[in-house]
Formats: sequence, structure tokens, C-alpha cells
Amino acid sequence: MGYKSDIEIAQGTQMEPIERIAEQIGLTADELEHYGKYKAKVDYGLLDEMKDKPDGKLILVTAITPTPAGEGKTTTSVGLADALHKLGKKVILALREPSLGPVFGIKGGAAGGGYAQVVPMEDINLHFTGDFHAIGAANNLLAAMLDNHIYQGNALNVDTRKITWKRCVDMNDRQLRFVVDGLGGRTNGVPREDGYDITVASEIMAILCLSKNIDHLKENLKKIIVGYTRDEKPVTAGELNAHGAMAALLKDALKPNLVQTLEHTPSFVHGGPFANIAHGCNSIMATRMGLKLADYVVTEAGFGADLGAEKFCDIKCRIAGIKPSACVIVATVRALKHHGGVAKADLATENLAALETGLPNLLKHIENMSKNFGLASVVAINRFPDDSEAELELIREKCKEYGANVALSEVWGKGGEGGIDLANEVLRIIDGNMSSFKFAYDEDLTLREKITAIAKNVYGADGVDFAPTAVKELDKLESLGFGKFPVCMAKTQYSLSDDQKKLGAPKGFNIAVRNAKVSAGAGFVVALTGEIMTMPGLPKLPAAEKIDVDNTGKISGLF
Repeated sequence: MGYKSDIEIAQGTQMEPIERIAEQIGLTADELEHYGKYKAKVDYGLLDEMKDKPDGKLILVTAITPTPAGEGKTTTSVGLADALHKLGKKVILALREPSLGPVFGIKGGAAGGGYAQVVPMEDINLHFTGDFHAIGAANNLLAAMLDNHIYQGNALNVDTRKITWKRCVDMNDRQLRFVVDGLGGRTNGVPREDGYDITVASEIMAILCLSKNIDHLKENLKKIIVGYTRDEKPVTAGELNAHGAMAALLKDALKPNLVQTLEHTPSFVHGGPFANIAHGCNSIMATRMGLKLADYVVTEAGFGADLGAEKFCDIKCRIAGIKPSACVIVATVRALKHHGGVAKADLATENLAALETGLPNLLKHIENMSKNFGLASVVAINRFPDDSEAELELIREKCKEYGANVALSEVWGKGGEGGIDLANEVLRIIDGNMSSFKFAYDEDLTLREKITAIAKNVYGADGVDFAPTAVKELDKLESLGFGKFPVCMAKTQYSLSDDQKKLGAPKGFNIAVRNAKVSAGAGFVVALTGEIMTMPGLPKLPAAEKIDVDNTGKISGLF
């Protein structure tokens, strides 16, 4: 049998009608809002009806620091859920929605891979149920109302040089990072510098994912700061009376999307904030609904554990009032050798010395989850055919020293069957009550103390260098009443440090915080390190060039 691409595998699988998937978790047809035969939204009103029902167990899937070799975090999450399903457990998978930017850019599709995918993968990777369109529309409505307010007399005294709110589009388009608009005469608005973010970087995306219900959503939208007055006072969406109309655009987007895996495991795919400048997790609504409907919920956080898992724990769990019972850290032999200095072209060759050099990255993430968050972890090695037994044994030995067992994951090629060992190890951790969840810092610390706690304890830095601009901004944010907010670190995903060239588990470095900003609606303060792009560009050979559709409507090229 020849090699099949992800999309060929997905298209060759017969999906179950969404009503049958819903039946597995106790939902009736009347509780679904259909978007075709194989996907539906679930009304968030169900959460109120189930509020007294006990929660299931939450399983967090994270990973080592990302490398060009790839780790397979989403694939592992899907395969683990399928394995638990195969073991007869009542389980729901909860993932983020892919952004069109990466789909047409470098990554291509983002719904898992091989025989561990969520379907219909073409829909999930493209327009899906229209959530991203609704978020973009709400974002741009606020931008339009702000500029209209200024044009109509500027009663709020907005300083056009201090507008922080940008427009957005869900596409990688570097041409839009910096624009000048309002040109062409008085009737076309007030000329000013402006710019676009990609939709997943919009604060609206973070707000949608961190809102508990429609009323909470409206309150959060109301608090968005769009800019400052000439005397440095914040201007909010509430002052522009924009929050009601924005919530109206988002009312359906707030409802979790129900789909299935290739093995018909129920799956919520809902929301998708950037893991660099936002918290990088699926919605609170989907996770909480999953915990009420199932005994186990498998979810993932963005990038490596230093970014995604830290924000999942310190931001999402804090706001949602939820806690994970076990953690899975995904790694590959190839990626660890890359951290040990091996070039991508040579990763298939056994190299125990390089593997030993790269292993501290994985060990640091294990230590972080245990020491900072009280979570017992299992290391899932996403196995490749060229991994040698000696390399796998070295990982097992080193992980055991840090209190984590290793389970080989072969879900890409075998689906749920290839994740049975991993699932059993996760169940052992949960059944043994081996985790005692905690946060990495106390909310009563100052913003600078919170940033320092993350830098030292999670990244392994010696300290933090705060630029004068950052000090001034953090002091201002505390004076405005945002000091109790959790901190969202905007940092490169490619290193535990803020220098993407420092692989492995670097030591002897400081984190440089150049500035800070508040996402007042989302409820966190962003600490900016390095140069994080909120509008990516397309690569020299974008994935879009390989995507096509034939006269039957069949899509090709999405991996």
C-alpha cells in the first residue's frame, strides 16, 4: 500500500452523522445547531443546566520547545483521545481552530495527522462554522466605530497618535502590517497611521476564548482599551457603545463546535488565539462543556510547555476555575537531537551524544510542570521509523530520574491503537491522584514580580532586564488598576530564552522585556520580549500554491 497524505486518509474515512457523535455524550438532536451533516454548534445554555454536575478529569497535552523537525502535539492529542475511547472511556477532545494564515502559509492543514485527525478536516482548516469571520467582523466594527467617532467630532478627546486598536484579517499579509489610511480629503476620515493584525492575534479572539457566557463576553468586550486621550486616559469600547453590537456578531461564535475524530471520538474544536501574544488555548466554553459531558477531556496548549502550558495554567485555569489532573509532554527523538545541535538533514542518523545534549530541554519541561504547577507528567515519544532502540532507552532512563515515565506514541500510523500505552499511563497518573495543581505565581504579586517569577522559574533565566519604556508602562498599568491581572509573555516559541538561537535548556541569560500592554477585555497584561509578529507573512513557497479543488468540490493539497 502506497503512502497516503493526511487529506487522502481523511477523505477516505466514512464519518458518522453528527447526531450519533452527540449521542455518545448525552446530547440530543434538539440541542445541536447543524452546520451540514458532520458538524454542529452546541448551545452554551447547557452549561447552566449542568452547573451542579461534577466535572470530569482534564488532561493537558503540551510539548518540548518546538523545532523544524516537528513534534506532533495535535496528532498526539487526537490519538490519546481515540485510545481512551477505545478503552471504553467517555472522552471528549478539545482543540483550537486553525487559522487560515498558517494553512495557506508554511504549515498547511492543522487538524492532526495520519490516522489521528479531526474531521471534516477540509472544513475545519477553511471556513468551518464562521467563527473567525465573526471575530474579524467584531474587531473591525470596533475599529470603524472608533474612527467614525473621531471623524464626527471626537467627543472623547481620542489622541490619534495613541490609538492601539488595529484592524484584522485572517490571512498572512505582511503588506498590511503598517498602513496610512483616511487619505483623500475630509470626507474620507482623519488621516493616521494604522495597521492590521491576523485575526488570531485580535484581542477579540482571546476574549471569546476566555468568556464564560454571553453576559461575561459583553462585559469583557466593554473593557477593551482602543487608545488613549490627549491626557493619557484609556478609551474603551464601552465608551464608544460598541460592545452590544460586537456581542451580537459573536453570539453564535461563542457556541462550541462539535465534530469527530477519524475513529468517531466526540471533539470540540473552538477558538484559536496566538500562543505568542495571547494564551494559545481553545475556549473556556468548550473545555467546561466537555468536563460536564464526559469523564475525561483531552486538550492541548500552544507551542512548548514554557509558553502554552504556562499560560493554560496561569491564565485559562485561573479565569475558568478548572484544573488539569495529568500532563502529557510530547517529544520526538529527532527534535531532541536538533536541540543537541544536529542539522535537520542528519536527524535520521543515530546520535546518542547529540540526543544527550538535547535532552535537558525535555527534562526542564518535566521539571517545570511538576515544580511550578504540581502536575505529574508522562512523556509521549512520537515515534519515527528511524528512531533507534538505544536512543529510546536513553530517553526512558533520563526521564525516570525526573519522575516521568515514557510511553511510545504511534498514533500517526495506527490511530487510537497506537496510543493505548500512553492512555494507560495517563489513567495511572489520574487514578493515583499524582497531581496537586497550583499556579506558578500569586495574583497579589506586582506585574514585575510575576514576570520575574515566570522568567526565573519557568524559563530558567537569571533575571529580567526591564527597558525604561517597560517600567513606565507597567507602573502605569498598575496605577490604572490592572496589577492583579495574570501576565501573558510574548516570547519566541523556539527557545526557553528570548533568543531563538539558544536551543536545549540554556543557562546564564536574562529575559529582556522591552514593553508591556494590557488586554483589558481578555483580562491579562502582555509583556513584550523580542520582536513578535502579530501579522505574519507568506513564505517564498506558500502552501496555498499546492491547494486546489476539482469540479466535484473535492479539495486537495491540505497536507
